[in-house]
Amino acid sequence: MARRVPESHGPVRYGPPLPGDGLPVLPELSAVLAAAASRADSEPVGGGAALLEAACGHWDRRGLPGTPDRVAAAPGAPALLLALTAALGGDVLVPRPCAAWWAPYARLLGRPVFHVATPAECGGVPDPYALLETVRRVRAEGGDPRLLVLSVADDPTATVAPPEVLHETVEAAAGEGLHLVSDETWRDTRHDPHGSVLLSPAEMLPERVTVVTDLAGALLPTGWPAAIARFPPGADGEGLHARVLDVLTALGARVAGPVAAAAHYALTEPEPVRARQAAAVRLHARVAAALHAEAVAAGVLARPPQAGRHLYLDLGPLRSALGGHGVSDAQDLEELLTARLGMPAPGGHRFGDDLAEPRVRLSTGDLLGGTDEERAACLESPEPLELPHVRDALIHVKSVFDDLRDDARRWEPPR
Repeated sequence: MARRVPESHGPVRYGPPLPGDGLPVLPELSAVLAAAASRADSEPVGGGAALLEAACGHWDRRGLPGTPDRVAAAPGAPALLLALTAALGGDVLVPRPCAAWWAPYARLLGRPVFHVATPAECGGVPDPYALLETVRRVRAEGGDPRLLVLSVADDPTATVAPPEVLHETVEAAAGEGLHLVSDETWRDTRHDPHGSVLLSPAEMLPERVTVVTDLAGALLPTGWPAAIARFPPGADGEGLHARVLDVLTALGARVAGPVAAAAHYALTEPEPVRARQAAAVRLHARVAAALHAEAVAAGVLARPPQAGRHLYLDLGPLRSALGGHGVSDAQDLEELLTARLGMPAPGGHRFGDDLAEPRVRLSTGDLLGGTDEERAACLESPEPLELPHVRDALIHVKSVFDDLRDDARRWEPPR
């Protein structure tokens, strides 16, 4: 398994990055970046014409038509969310749990962040009744909720929100006058596109939804920062777009020229990009399903993964065993599992979850090997789970969870 330096998971300020795909960079993508390496300039603030046209084409193929004057690009989704939060003002609402990078930017701006419980079916989207209750409570206490951030294909829970659940939440948000930011970074990583229906909130409430997509989700390596935002039509969307560009200008948030060239190539989705994307999704779906099966067999709770390159685990049923190892909260669990698994296991508190609950997110990319050769073999093999390095990694994960399950059984009080 891929090893990480200890300082990458210990400090309080640690915010777990987007789960990487653990795979070598697509050669065609590397060639585009290399060809643009002599380009010393950056893109204009908000992105150049070619990049914005490519972004519009990307969304148009997903049923979200747009025009370049309502699109912006930035060096990563965090810069876009920071700019949107600053431009919209007011308090911020997010589901519990949520992507680790959502809340810090609101707090950086001094904006209160309120976490809202999610429904039983999925993560990423607040329960509509809990959302209404939270909005009313915040307003009764003198707050000013204006922005709801959600994700239909979710990090950290790896679930896809059913359309009916999303519709109820969007209706509730619209009734309270909230602006929605839909983080659609993982929409193209669904494990079974025919088994789950994904609708964007922008299809339901186009005039009040801004869509943000970090290209590290499905198109670019996580170390090549580029993201795009699609703003609503109408005067409100025009004004929001202008204010976001002002913030990006103040931040100097421009996409580097070589990265912009790679982003443009990826957004046009030529055959090599589409083939790699499909192969990567198949691979991570198989590894996630195997990881889920091993965890559940050991008594761990987890929703079946439907998207992304990660899995969200609740070790509540093994609490007695965890207590025997000195684990009293998610921080302790993070440290225990990171050491035992030899891979990052960020605790649920990193994602806004309750610190007292023993929950962690694991990433499937960390199970694909420690060298480019091993990772490439995962893509090329018809049976990646049978490759020795993948099989050994899964066996190791199984042994760690089985040991905790056995400890829990030994320490159960007699009935």
